[in-house]
Amino acid sequence: MTGALAVSTDPAVVERAVVASAEGAPTRPVVHGLGLDESAGRAGGSDLDQARADRRSMVADVDGGVVRLDPVVLGDRTAVVEVFVPDSALGGGAGGTWLLLFAVGAAMTGAAVLVLDRVAARAVDATRGLVKAALSIGDGDLGVRVEPTGPRELAEAGYAFNRMADRLDAARTDERELVADLSHRLRTPLTVLRLDAEALESDDTSVGSFSEAELDRRRGIRRIRQAIVTLEGEIDVLIKTTRKAVAHEAGPAMCDVSEVVRDRMVFWAALAGDQNRPQRVTGAQLRIPAPVPRAELAAALDAVIGNVFRYTPQGTAFEVAVSRRDGYVAIRIDDAGPGIANPDRALRRGASDQGSTGLGLDIAKRVALQANGSVSIDRARLGGASVVMLLADPEATPRQVSRFGLVGRMARDAREQKASGRRWPRQRPTDD
Repeated sequence: MTGALAVSTDPAVVERAVVASAEGAPTRPVVHGLGLDESAGRAGGSDLDQARADRRSMVADVDGGVVRLDPVVLGDRTAVVEVFVPDSALGGGAGGTWLLLFAVGAAMTGAAVLVLDRVAARAVDATRGLVKAALSIGDGDLGVRVEPTGPRELAEAGYAFNRMADRLDAARTDERELVADLSHRLRTPLTVLRLDAEALESDDTSVGSFSEAELDRRRGIRRIRQAIVTLEGEIDVLIKTTRKAVAHEAGPAMCDVSEVVRDRMVFWAALAGDQNRPQRVTGAQLRIPAPVPRAELAAALDAVIGNVFRYTPQGTAFEVAVSRRDGYVAIRIDDAGPGIANPDRALRRGASDQGSTGLGLDIAKRVALQANGSVSIDRARLGGASVVMLLADPEATPRQVSRFGLVGRMARDAREQKASGRRWPRQRPTDD
């Protein structure tokens, strides 16, 4: 009807459009404001006036249904098209609509329950895995880990749990390693005590040639030696029941290699004099810094030199040399003993062909690795073993390697190694 009014406002034309728009009289549109028959209209005058004033469509309640009022502006006047919708038409098909809405709601509820059930099952499984892993950690199994699954929050909790377990495992390992290394350091003073006790006891064991006081003194010395042997055995058991060590420094540390070597050789030189061991220190006159704590380097030196006293006969000569070469500080301990038959095995932690704990050389290797270096075992110029500790030189100037320089240097080192049968790096004796 609004389209027809836009074409023509002739009452006859509009009347024909009204008759053609609907067959039944109750639902036939009524046009107000054009002088047509308005007796079939149901809208009140106030509703018609409001529609004209607002110039927008509106719906008003009337007896038996509702009417829709659509204003149409025609020049200087406004016509209103009224359409009546009975209550029967308003409620028609509502049952089917409600049924469809109920079916859709039931389907959505079922899908939501299924999705929530799967999500809850994953969350419960992930939580149960975390609980079992936490109980295992509490029982001492620090090797247990979880597979991070479930919702994002639980997956993040799984990753955090694994990181915590890794840190706990590393802390326990470090603790056991520290106990092993500290226990091994006790062997140095025990070695000194044992050797001093042996020096106090004469080779002549004839009872008749000694006074009673001398016999008591000798019995005391034997008891001291037995106590030392027992204590060494207990320390060996303590070392063997702990794991290997990698100590972590709280921050960067430096020490003077020459000073540490001179200090420790004062201690070992006194013992070497008691055993008639020729000994010499070379290259330790000038300050040579190294990126390791002083205590760690002293422990490494004691471990290696202690092996010389422990596994070579009295009177065996040894030498400690310090030098700087190719960006490294080299500490070489040579002896004139029988040497080491299997250097590779000797450098493995806990392995020893002498019946000991096998931690002495590993302590030296750990300190060298801490300083970005290494440890190697060769045949010494004195005829025995040569243990070389390499520590990164913090004052070394980086070398400029040309395109062919690196290849040439590697080839030269390979030729020297093949010709000499020694493991790199080769350390030449120094007499400075």
